[in-house]
Amino acid sequence: MSEAAARLDVARRFLEAIPHARALGIRLDALAPGVAELSMGYDARFVGDPRTGVVHGGAVSALMDTCGGTAVLSLAEAQGTATIDLRIDYMRPATPGQRIRARAECYHVTRSVVFVRATATDEDADRPVATATGAFTIERSPGPAGEVPA
Repeated sequence: MSEAAARLDVARRFLEAIPHARALGIRLDALAPGVAELSMGYDARFVGDPRTGVVHGGAVSALMDTCGGTAVLSLAEAQGTATIDLRIDYMRPATPGQRIRARAECYHVTRSVVFVRATATDEDADRPVATATGAFTIERSPGPAGEVPA
């Protein structure tokens, strides 16, 4: 199995293992080293304000957090991850009825922490719904002598 196919398999298993990702119908749309794109369809169960039909910010947060973790797991050396810190800035409500997409990119990797930026959009990709910055742990596979690579 190629490295790209192996990373794709890890990302899919990661999403399947997270109950809220399954409940939200989060889908893997694209994956590259250090980058993930996920999305979730509009669902009336996730509406935060029945008067407007706007999806609750918690669902958007979960999408962005999951996207950040998936981006970390797309790194060749990553075997596991957890969110350390995530700051989300909401710019506007997502348009009711539209799919929400998130794109996360790892911009700095240290021995034990990966720093990630993410953006969530609906069909108006020029106007973000939310942006995020976060820090995620990175668990690395042991090297040949049992040591963890730097």
